[in-house]
Amino acid sequence: MIDVVGKRFWYFLFSALIILPGIISMAIPSGWLSGDSGLTPGIDFSSGSVLSVTFNSLVTEDQIKERMDQLGHEEALIQKVGREDFLIRTTLLEQGVDGAPSEREIIERDLEKFLTLDRSRVEFASVSPIIASETVTNAIYAVLAASVFILLYVWYAFRRVPKSYRYGVSAILALVHDVVFVLGVFSILGKVLGIEVNSMFIVGVLIVAGYSVNDTIVVFDRIRENVIRHPDRPLESIVNLSIMDTIGRSLNTSFTTLFVLLAMLLIGGPSIRGLLLVVAIGVVVGTYSSVFIASQFLVIWDRGEVRKLLKFGRGASSTAASGLLSLFGLLGR
Repeated sequence: MIDVVGKRFWYFLFSALIILPGIISMAIPSGWLSGDSGLTPGIDFSSGSVLSVTFNSLVTEDQIKERMDQLGHEEALIQKVGREDFLIRTTLLEQGVDGAPSEREIIERDLEKFLTLDRSRVEFASVSPIIASETVTNAIYAVLAASVFILLYVWYAFRRVPKSYRYGVSAILALVHDVVFVLGVFSILGKVLGIEVNSMFIVGVLIVAGYSVNDTIVVFDRIRENVIRHPDRPLESIVNLSIMDTIGRSLNTSFTTLFVLLAMLLIGGPSIRGLLLVVAIGVVVGTYSSVFIASQFLVIWDRGEVRKLLKFGRGASSTAASGLLSLFGLLGR
């Protein structure tokens, strides 16, 4: 049997090395909701305009996106809401000056000319960043409330296992690990590739949180069964056995989910690609954290190795820093 648990400290170091750049990136302001944040906000989180339009013939999101790009609105988000109905979200459209047509009129004329827009069925509205701010706040409250209920539920469900509260705390740790990882990745992508986050990103983060807990509970449930079945065996051995029992199921579930997400990324419209990317990243990191973070934290807590983990992390960081300095010294010669 593979000794997965024996290398538990390296898993935490690996996670730290991946998450740390994301945390540093999030510490760099990007103007989130007129405040300081490391995420690059989309038009959902800033003032903008929304056009609800209807076409006289079948068109695709990509065709509308191409026309908007030609008009200088590369930031536009296109969402299909019916057979021939679409929502077009842009930055705040400017009014016409000295008799010149407004940006809204220019867009309507262009879409009418190239894509048979029915101008009699165009609705215009403004997007307020205040609404977006409330959405973010409510999402944070939702995650916090869900975390409390998860802790209490796991504590109760695992009440036959000694120190059952540790399972709830470990599940929350994995959830935080996954959410911070996703936020960090998108913070970096926003600064490097200009990828923006919108309201669909909030939905994706909530989905990732749910998936993370679900995958963790699968492993924890097998640990609970083995603890009851083998009460005399050390927890380290039981956790290793449980991981071997469930890792095949976890990987199969993750791969099948990723195949579906990949297919949707290839054929889906641009309005949901951000959401699919968030969920795809979350599936991978959620599977990893269930096996290599949450389960290992149970063992570390049981063996009283939390201080050792912190010391290991500091020592490994110092070693990595020394190695980087040596590398830079060689490059400077």
